[in-house]
Amino acid sequence: MTDTSMRRILTVSLVALTTLVGCVPDIVRKEPNIRTPAVYAGFTTDSTIANSTNTVTTSTDTVNTAQISWREFYNDTNLLRLIDTALLQNQELNIVLQEIQIAKNEIGVRQGEFLPDVGIHAGAGLEKPGTYTRDGAVEEQLNITEGRPFPSPLSDLAVGADVSWEVDIWKKLRNATEAARLRYLSTVEGTNYVVTNLVAEIADSYYELMALDNVLDALTTMITVQQQALNIVRQQKEAAQTTELAVKRFEAEVLKNQSHRYEILQQITELENRINFLCGRYPQHIERSSSQFLPHVPDTVQTGVPSQLLANRPDVKSAELALKAADLDVDVARARFYPTFKITAGIGYQAFNPSFLLSTPESMLYNMAGDLVMPIINRKGITAAYLTANAKQIQAAYDYEKTILRAYMESANHIAKITNMQRAYQLKRQQVDVLTQSIDISESLFTNARADYRDVLLTQRDALEARMDLIETKIQQYHALVDLYQALGGGWR
Repeated sequence: MTDTSMRRILTVSLVALTTLVGCVPDIVRKEPNIRTPAVYAGFTTDSTIANSTNTVTTSTDTVNTAQISWREFYNDTNLLRLIDTALLQNQELNIVLQEIQIAKNEIGVRQGEFLPDVGIHAGAGLEKPGTYTRDGAVEEQLNITEGRPFPSPLSDLAVGADVSWEVDIWKKLRNATEAARLRYLSTVEGTNYVVTNLVAEIADSYYELMALDNVLDALTTMITVQQQALNIVRQQKEAAQTTELAVKRFEAEVLKNQSHRYEILQQITELENRINFLCGRYPQHIERSSSQFLPHVPDTVQTGVPSQLLANRPDVKSAELALKAADLDVDVARARFYPTFKITAGIGYQAFNPSFLLSTPESMLYNMAGDLVMPIINRKGITAAYLTANAKQIQAAYDYEKTILRAYMESANHIAKITNMQRAYQLKRQQVDVLTQSIDISESLFTNARADYRDVLLTQRDALEARMDLIETKIQQYHALVDLYQALGGGWR
């Protein structure tokens, strides 16, 4: 073949490659909108909402409660012990931790593809060709001309090393490795998000358990009050100052609350077991400071600015890293349209007799080759994979936007909830005080025949309901505090 022919073939090949590369489909990648409002909705710059039980500060100041450890945020020793136990023994968290190891191993797989593939081989064999074949005829001729028999069967011994390396011209392998690394980091952030949920669930359950203890105390106290009222009614009935109906109504009210008390005890048992399940252990008593539930004053919550959610929230950071990995996946899929350049080489020794195997250079052999491969037949499949990677990148961008929006909404909702629940708590506290005083007044009026027994019953019932509502409002305050800390990105440090 002449040099002119070689140049023509090379020119035609380059033109064909250029034409095929130019047929890569056009795509549009989505850039996510990550802008957040300057402050949280409903609050003006440098506004502070303070009250007797908690304080929420929203401003353009970047001081943020989410940046402190949960050990500093929760100041109850019993609660801290529960969280420590859960982070160590919770089965779901330990399952998720294995996902980190799986993602880490994927990085090693991708890095292995980027490095040359080196192998060592050794082999032995025998060959006996048929007499009426080309190899057999050659052996027969050698036997005649040389006058000595050709070894038959002919042994074949070989030992050597092979190297195969795909030259990463288009950064396909490097991008795939970086995408695996980003997914590993995304998995780590996803695990941090699981930790925030676990810490928040433990805290919410713990506060709810204390609330049930207070409900139980309120019921016990009210039963005592009603028992006293029942004794008074029985005395009045004996003195013919009231009827048997009043006695039965008071008895029914006492029995109702005594029955309700056992329902609360069952709820306490189930909630204790729920906390023990989160801690990865069998049922046992949960130590708590229920007497501090109502008078406890939570710490100040500083919200910082909404843009900090991008750095503080593990789910937001996980979505961001997943988007970056999806971007690289598109580049990897695009690189499959381009030629692949692969270098192969080998060196070793080969001989038919072991005594000649290491003779140098007679038994030495080596080879080296370079292949440039361009996909032609399977371009439809490569195109489909490329478009799929683009669609996944768009999905990841929308998911990132959605995660940021959800983080902002959750924070704004819990800020408002803390404020509204505090205002409601102040009013309900006054209501409880008024109704508690009304119990004594109604009993005094009833004793002096200036009020009906129904007034006493309704007053006691209203006072108990108001007390229950007060406890419920308080637990809502605690939930809002825990949820706001989590929504701002706290609980995983």
